[in-house]
Amino acid sequence: MNILDTPIEFLKGVGPARSELMRTEMGVRTFGDLLHYFPFRYIDRSKFYPISEVDPESAMVQVKGKFIRIESIGAKRAVRMVGAFQDDQGNIMEVAWFRSLTWIKQSIKTDVEYVLFGKPGLFNGKLQMTHPEIETVANFSKPLKGGLEGVYSTTEKLKARKLDSRAIRKLMETLIPQVMHHINETLPGYIRKRQELTPREKALKDIHFPKNMDALSKAQQTLKFEELFYVQMRLMNIKAKRNKEIRGQVFKAVGDNFKTFYEKHLPFELTGAQKRVVKEIRKDMGTGNQLNRLLQGDVGSGKTVVALLCALIAIDNGFQAAIMAPTEILAQQHYETIFDLLSEMHVNVAILTGSSKTAYRKKLHANLENGQIHILIGTHALIEDKVKFNNLGFVVIDEQHRFGVAQRSKLWRKNTIPPHVLVMTATPIPRTLAMTVYGDLDVSIIDELPPGRKPIKTVHRKDSHRLQVFGFMREEIKKGRQIYVVYPLIEESEAFDYKDLMDGYESIARAFPNPDYQVSIVHGKMKPEDKEFEMKRFADGQCQIMVATTVIEVGVNVPNASVMVIESSERFGLSQLHQLRGRVGRGADQSYCILMTGHKLSNEGRKRISTMCETNDGFRIAEVDLKLRGPGDLMGTQQSGVMDFNIADIVKDTDILQKAREEAQYIFDNDPRLEHEQLVLVKHHLTSIMKRRPNWGRIS
Repeated sequence: MNILDTPIEFLKGVGPARSELMRTEMGVRTFGDLLHYFPFRYIDRSKFYPISEVDPESAMVQVKGKFIRIESIGAKRAVRMVGAFQDDQGNIMEVAWFRSLTWIKQSIKTDVEYVLFGKPGLFNGKLQMTHPEIETVANFSKPLKGGLEGVYSTTEKLKARKLDSRAIRKLMETLIPQVMHHINETLPGYIRKRQELTPREKALKDIHFPKNMDALSKAQQTLKFEELFYVQMRLMNIKAKRNKEIRGQVFKAVGDNFKTFYEKHLPFELTGAQKRVVKEIRKDMGTGNQLNRLLQGDVGSGKTVVALLCALIAIDNGFQAAIMAPTEILAQQHYETIFDLLSEMHVNVAILTGSSKTAYRKKLHANLENGQIHILIGTHALIEDKVKFNNLGFVVIDEQHRFGVAQRSKLWRKNTIPPHVLVMTATPIPRTLAMTVYGDLDVSIIDELPPGRKPIKTVHRKDSHRLQVFGFMREEIKKGRQIYVVYPLIEESEAFDYKDLMDGYESIARAFPNPDYQVSIVHGKMKPEDKEFEMKRFADGQCQIMVATTVIEVGVNVPNASVMVIESSERFGLSQLHQLRGRVGRGADQSYCILMTGHKLSNEGRKRISTMCETNDGFRIAEVDLKLRGPGDLMGTQQSGVMDFNIADIVKDTDILQKAREEAQYIFDNDPRLEHEQLVLVKHHLTSIMKRRPNWGRIS
């Protein structure tokens, strides 16, 4: 057995109790896991501050000197130890301890030189350091000490077992000498030379105990490249295996349904981007490989029509199609849109959601199994075991990030031969995320809005401008337009948000009274039929203002709505603000988005608001969102796990990611089987990685 596979309990200083805690709190099971538990920041332990230069507002500082006296002050529970610490310039700082007093009394001497590291502050006007890290100068100067010191992530449970950052660092000091000569390279020599990477053994030692900034920088560069390279290799391997092993249905014909719809019933000319994407998908469907494509397109760019045209190709080849959406509202909108578009054709479209009645379901199940239903649209209800298709050949998953991969796989398994899969999103995905999370998918982008659409004008207004905003709303209503007013809804403060919504509704009802104005309200606590009634009233133009929570983020298409007012907009993420703004601007009239905030804004809130006012470009907004929120927050926890990086940061390390992708692509273009002797290391390491992770890539 490789020493790196040794269970962590056998490392000196760990034992059974600590090892269980390290497994649950740190994800550390073996020597190798601990070796790859990297510091998240570093402290320069080579620098000593003269006490005269220590700023009480500093984060952490390091001083060197001797205690000239240590005494116990107070009595019983109020007792504490206080020491006077003097540096070599004669300046004095007070040091205080409130716990471990017996140890302090026995261990700290007045004739020994110490190094103190801690957070300075002021107490009774004097400079003081409380419970600093303390070490003799003799110990501090031993090998692996001094220089830059890594700080490790820890938790309260770990600290309770005395596994703070310092203790983890001591475990590393024990581990490193034992494993150093058992660390193998994972990258071919030609890549290490071309990318100027340091040997892996040195990189792993320097990441924990760097002698200086240059050594740390080279170690980080090497380990980040290695991590990102293998993410790319894994994704490309999944894609290559899928193309080789998973044969899709061959859709040879572009038949009567497609041609009739395209030539006679398509209500508008497709944009160049839509035509390009349809051609890309048609080409995939005809190859015999399983289509596995991500379709990105901003709100209102026409993804649904592209999906419908591709569904018609499946129907022309004797197959059924399914479209799965995350909410009943969105599923209903897809159904109504597609039903209307196909109303003069002999294509049977049905819908299935959680609220579908039992009698309707029975009939639907029968018609689906005998092939009478050509396109089934629905929510999670589509993945129920009772739902059986006659011959499912094409699947569309809309707003795919709202579904977990296990849910998507159930739909994928509805046919013996896997159906073609098109996943769609109206949330633009930054290029760096697309190269990691979706690196195994082919990607199509609709980067063009339908002709005649005017860019939405976005402005920021504070609460003190509310009367002017109401005046503008009245002007738009006079022109025959309609208006959304949206309030945030965050689960942790649902009662508070509901009160905000109702207060806002009453305020708007007073400013826009009956019978001159009709105001509708929609929120999550309403019964589905009441919500549907109010939404239909707004869609039919029977009311001018809809006050709502974010239930209208997806699923309401009212071309006559020209104004989106977003209350407390600082509480929304950029992606959500962009989605909400996309509810207007669907007609030919000029549309507006008004971002309402209080007077106090955080720096991040200000950045989000200014970004929205500066651009309508969803991809630019997504890049800013990625920088503000990070990849984990952006993608949620339902993705397949490729975001679990040890050291790389796809926001900051885009250059390294690009180089890693280019090296991986070169290998797969020239030696996809990894047969060359130079790639033995790569093949071995990739195989071990693939064994540890489920292959969700098969189902996008």
